Parts: sequence; structure tokens; C-alpha cells
Amino acid sequence: MFLFNEDEIRGCVCLNHSAIEQVEEGFTQLSQGQVVLPPMMRIDIPEHHGEVDVKTAYMKGLDTFAIKVSSGFFDNKALGLPSLSGMMILLHSVTGVPEAVLMDNGYLTDIRTACAGAIAAKYLAKAHVEIAGVIGTGVQARLQMEALHMMRPFKRLLVYGRRAEAVDAYIGEMSAKLGIACEAAPAEEVVRQSDVVVTTTPSREPIVQREWLHEGLHLTAMGADTELKQELDAEVFRKADRIVCDVKAQCLKYGELHHASDHGVLQNEDARMVELGALTAKAVPGRENDQQITLCDLTGTGVQDTAIARYAFERLVKMKTV
Repeated sequence: MFLFNEDEIRGCVCLNHSAIEQVEEGFTQLSQGQVVLPPMMRIDIPEHHGEVDVKTAYMKGLDTFAIKVSSGFFDNKALGLPSLSGMMILLHSVTGVPEAVLMDNGYLTDIRTACAGAIAAKYLAKAHVEIAGVIGTGVQARLQMEALHMMRPFKRLLVYGRRAEAVDAYIGEMSAKLGIACEAAPAEEVVRQSDVVVTTTPSREPIVQREWLHEGLHLTAMGADTELKQELDAEVFRKADRIVCDVKAQCLKYGELHHASDHGVLQNEDARMVELGALTAKAVPGRENDQQITLCDLTGTGVQDTAIARYAFERLVKMKTV
């Protein structure tokens, strides 16, 4: 059995088009009924503002699949520790014998989450994006904008965060990395001025309001992955022309769809609501014109974890044998 540490994984795997393609294929296989995807298991540790998620998926015909254990402890910054951690275990599909343990400390989860954001933008954002916006200043706020820039090379980036020092650090880093103008703005202005907005926070109070939305906007919400988290006011869904999610049943339990459904804004059979895999499989269209308002709710799926773990393992083994 192989054991790979975080440094080795970071040296072999990055956010690029190859990784995005692997995750996109996973969504397509899921849409076509070629994936065994059990419900997510979650353990809450409320007294320490923490949670542990277990996700997995078997993609039929492949010789390995992953089980991912991911933790999020959101008071860790005060301790000088990252908020997210975890590992992925790759098992042989025929024997169940472990092939590898990927001690990535959440890095592969970060990459596959950014890949999903890129895929959402590929199918739902306008062809030409001038201004992008991000709510949040953490790891995903960075990776999501890198991923978006790969799909839609925007010229200006607006960022909203609660802490001025975090916003300043974000602006300095992202303006240099992407080679574009990056500036702070209130959350309302981020949404009103941007062609694409990604929300990336663990907020438990809605940030984005219905009246901020405008024609041509694409909005990806990826912060809400438990019942208590919410970045979008439920009324936002009334204004969307196309509503996409990674896994409908999961989003209706944990994601932004959960709040919209609870408030009676969204019905489970709403024709506007489709899974991302239906778009990647070309079963239904994504954005159809520049006037539509599109929305994607991402809660993170086991199929993404198996896709990125297999991709990482292949590259890591090649590195070992060179």
C-alpha cells in the first residue's frame, strides 16, 4: 500500500484543465447512472465549531474508488491551524484492499471543489466575462477565482470579506497571481457589478439578496454544505432562470436548495432545477442567452473525491517510478 503525504501530493496535483476534465467526467458518469453514490455521513462537534464529513463513490468499471474523511473546524484560525483537514483512502474495486492513503489534509478536496466551480462556470456563465466577484477571502475564494479565470478570463475582480486585513491580503495575492485589477467592495456591489459571483463562506446568515441580482449574472454558491449554513436568501431562487446543483437530494438536505425548499420558494419538481451532470452529459442545456440569471448550488460529492483521488494516485505513482 502506498502512503503519500501532503507535500508529495501538492508537488504532483494542481488546479489545471486535466483535473477539471476528470471531475467533469465524474459528473457525467453520475448523470448516466454509472456511479454508486451513498449519502454523505456527517459528525457535528458544535462546541468546537467543527464537523467531520465522510463521502465516497464507486464509478462502475473502474478498478479503484475513494473514501474521503474531511474535517472542518472553523475556530482553527485562532490556533494558527487551517480550518480544513482530512485524507482520502483509495480502495481496490475488486478486492476492497487499500491501494493508497492520500494524507492531503484537505488539499485534494480544495482542488476538486474548485474544479466543480470551473465546470459550473463553463456551462452557466456568459461567454465573455468582464468582472468577477467573490464573497469570502479563504482558500476557496482564491481557488474558485483561479478556476473561473481558466474558464472565463475576466479583467477585474471584486472581493467582499468581513475582515479588512484578510481582504487586503487577498487583493495583494490575487492581483499578482491573475495579473488583473482586484479591489474591495461591499457584498451588494460585488453582486450588482459582477458577471459571475462565487460565494465561499461558512455563513449561517444569508448574505446575497434577491434585489441584487441582475440580467446575465451567474452565481455559484459553495459554502453551504450543512443544514445550518446559508449564503443566499431563499428569495434569490425566485429570480433564477436556471437552477443547477451537484446532487439534488444532497442539496435539498444540506445546501442552499434546502433553505429555498423549506421557505416554499422552490418545489422539488421545479423544472428549472437540474443536476450539473445533466449539463456535462449534454442532456440539458446550460445558459441559453446573455439575459438569463443562472445559479449553481455546490455541496461537494463523493464522485468528485473518487475522480480527484484516482487522478492524484496515477500521477503520484508515475512520480515514484520515474
